[in-house]
Amino acid sequence: MSARVAASIAALVLLAAAAGCGSSGRDPDRAGSTLHTTWRDTDGDGALEPRPGEPLARRTELAPAARLRAEVARLGVLSDVHLADEESPAHLPFLDRLGPPFSSTFRPQEALQPRVLAAAVRSLNAARPQAVLEAGDLADSAQSNELRQARRVLDGGLVRPDSGERGYHGPQLRSNPDPLFYRPDVDAPRYAGLLDAAERPFRSPGLRAPWHPVLGNHDILVAGELAPTQRTNALATGDRALTRLDPSFSVPRGEEALAPEAVDQVLAAGLPGDTERRAPDPDRRQLSAAEAVERLRPGTAGPRLEYAFDIGRGLRVIVLDVVARDRGAGGRVSAGTLRFLRAELARAGDRRIAVATHQPLRSSAGGERVLALLDRDRRVVATLAGHTHRNRIRPRRTAIGGYWQIETVALADYPQQARMLALVRTEGGGLALRTWMVDPAPGDRWVDAARRLAYLDVQGGRPSRAAGRAGDRNALLYLPR
Repeated sequence: MSARVAASIAALVLLAAAAGCGSSGRDPDRAGSTLHTTWRDTDGDGALEPRPGEPLARRTELAPAARLRAEVARLGVLSDVHLADEESPAHLPFLDRLGPPFSSTFRPQEALQPRVLAAAVRSLNAARPQAVLEAGDLADSAQSNELRQARRVLDGGLVRPDSGERGYHGPQLRSNPDPLFYRPDVDAPRYAGLLDAAERPFRSPGLRAPWHPVLGNHDILVAGELAPTQRTNALATGDRALTRLDPSFSVPRGEEALAPEAVDQVLAAGLPGDTERRAPDPDRRQLSAAEAVERLRPGTAGPRLEYAFDIGRGLRVIVLDVVARDRGAGGRVSAGTLRFLRAELARAGDRRIAVATHQPLRSSAGGERVLALLDRDRRVVATLAGHTHRNRIRPRRTAIGGYWQIETVALADYPQQARMLALVRTEGGGLALRTWMVDPAPGDRWVDAARRLAYLDVQGGRPSRAAGRAGDRNALLYLPR
């Protein structure tokens, strides 16, 4: 038997074991857990194969290692789903060729994102969190149907990914000659029937644990950059899609140039390039910030998505809203957010505290004021964020000890993972955070195809190194006593 054949058989055995353990219910951490199985391109041919799991790295920058005792709280973290209506006239994938700030306007696996999310739900259910934090950018471009589909996957039930007329109508059709776009029916790696499968209805099991949203910039801003206007909304719900820019058209760059009034001025003169007809769909309507907040968390009082929730008696998670309402992808901390945080810290009692935002506080305007408050509170164990599409864990050392700053990779891009986070007591009365990554549940042909395509994506795939270092993924994070 050749070494390559033996390796292939071993990979199949690992995959079967991972799928089988997920269905047995005997080990709640196994299905999709990277502690047990990881995906690797061991020979560099672009195909991912299941390999042995990745152990927990001991992170002792804030405190020495100690033996783990009882678990206090268990939280799932899911971020940057970017469930896009890839058939929408407001979806402008050709901007990818222009580079920043228009990166990742096209993903080769984008049509499969609802199924990827459902597979991540199955893996999170197997890990049995007490709650799940959805850390922002559930939708991709503030559209009503994007947010509704994503909610249906998380809540459970029949999901209908299609929009406009029945069947796929977007940039990945085999008839599109533009070399920018991967066409699964004809291009390598070939996945015949992928687009048809992507548009078919399917059932999602829904999260068994309650899930708690964080507002992201893509949830309320068109392409995550500008507030919807009547003209951008007319484009989204209308019947003409821009497919290629006029070469003479100068694309505006920078946040000032992408202001709503500047974009409206361009659209008032007509779409600047080649267009094609798309079936109009009023369900593609772009949501206002207030509407998105209400849909994400019905009954929320006020225009901002800020609240707190407890996991048992041991951990309180405080959710802050740092998303700009007019334009720009960066985070901004308002005076109202600081007041809200002070009040919630006062109400937390003796619980340990984690603070969640979409954009990391370290890079948000005014974020240092929030961090200064947290630096003085011994109960704080972590800040949680998404937005960067990278796994990153860094210690925040303070005069009284410190806490961990944790960022979680996007489900939309490789490695397409969620995170599990457990607060655990240690021997001698200390605490640690045990964290590990969770892959979408294996065994679904189209989810496996999405994983490979995400890996091959020139922008969001392997060149980006978004998975981070080993200690950014599966780690034991010891906390000061």
